[in-house]
Amino acid sequence: MVDELKKQESLASETPLEDTNAGSTSVKTESGAGDKIGDFSDLSSALGDQKTADSSDLLAPQLDKQGRAYATGKRKNAVARVWIKPGNGVVKVNGREIERYFARPVLRMVIDQPFQVVARHKQYDVTCTVTGGGLSGQAGAVRHGISKALVNFEPTLRPALKQGGFLTRDSRVVERKKYGKRKARRSFQFSKR
Repeated sequence: MVDELKKQESLASETPLEDTNAGSTSVKTESGAGDKIGDFSDLSSALGDQKTADSSDLLAPQLDKQGRAYATGKRKNAVARVWIKPGNGVVKVNGREIERYFARPVLRMVIDQPFQVVARHKQYDVTCTVTGGGLSGQAGAVRHGISKALVNFEPTLRPALKQGGFLTRDSRVVERKKYGKRKARRSFQFSKR
């Protein structure tokens, strides 16, 4: 390793840079000639045909063989596995209709929020399985999973969902009970005598 460092130091000392212009730098290209680079257009021509990340690859939908987008959502102790595909708005949770599983309208409203924000109401069928936690945590987990699955299906929706806070996992969980306390922070009843 010491030998490699000495070789690099000797190579660096043998190739001095000539500074004829304050605003340009001499760079060795693949052809071996030293070209003067004054601005970014010269830099791109000097670097040649180097492969750059294609933006179309970054915005490609991530679908499975059935044409569905998958994501995992979490909230409190609940974990939801969510699959979405184009359809007419049918939502099934653990094999049951959403009205039967989440009977409270507030929970159904929470699940529908990502679709409302991106104006895709009744355009996707949702199938999900939820485990752990209570109904409120499960609804939050389904909402988180739907948001992530929408981004996997249509990557252009990411800014709107991110701004609404739907892609951020809500990290608030129940605080653990401590010894010497009745609950996490509640003390036992004080008795003076």
